[in-house]
Amino acid sequence: MSDNNEGVPMTTDAASTVLPDAVYSELRSAVISQQIAPGASVTESAVALRYGVARPTAKTAIEKLVTEGLLRRERHQTARVPLLSRADIVDLFDARAIVESAAVGALATGGTLPAEALAAHRALLADADFAQHDIEFHRALVAGQPSPRLARMHAGLLGEIELCIGQVQAGRLLTAAEVGAQHQGILDAVTAGDADLAARLTREHIAGSRDRLLDRFDTTPH
Repeated sequence: MSDNNEGVPMTTDAASTVLPDAVYSELRSAVISQQIAPGASVTESAVALRYGVARPTAKTAIEKLVTEGLLRRERHQTARVPLLSRADIVDLFDARAIVESAAVGALATGGTLPAEALAAHRALLADADFAQHDIEFHRALVAGQPSPRLARMHAGLLGEIELCIGQVQAGRLLTAAEVGAQHQGILDAVTAGDADLAARLTREHIAGSRDRLLDRFDTTPH
């Protein structure tokens, strides 16, 4: 997204003035859904024009996304949507599998499912656009286990994880039904108190998404 609005999904809505939190939320959704493509620049002026807000409001939204890892900005450079390499994808999903399998194993030991995870699972089953529900499901599982350090590690990965889940949905690499079935298996294992099975199913779930994303990466011109 540049100063001439390259990459900006424009709107003709009459109500052009929105609250700062709404700017952040809508910009975040546009990045995850690939309405703003990987590698595109995201400038304060373009965001301000797109949402009908002052540049300080646009800057705040951009900075929040940089902090979350959904945008990257080098010193004195324009923020951009990360363009992940093959090695980035492998490293990210491997790290994710370690953290999330440990988290669901801990949950299974305690036998308590977070209500937020169940709500996200139900929402995913009812919505073909599953990316945000998938993200909330995994976020809730990790947040619900007892280790604050595991939760902090996951939070550090979450921005890039969300980018990848958005690419899986945008590329139609998995359906909501497939993702939901895998989630149900994890939930059942946690409820049964089977930590080993819950961890294994989580690793397999993550590996499946990784492999489909890598297949797409390998067959798409760069």
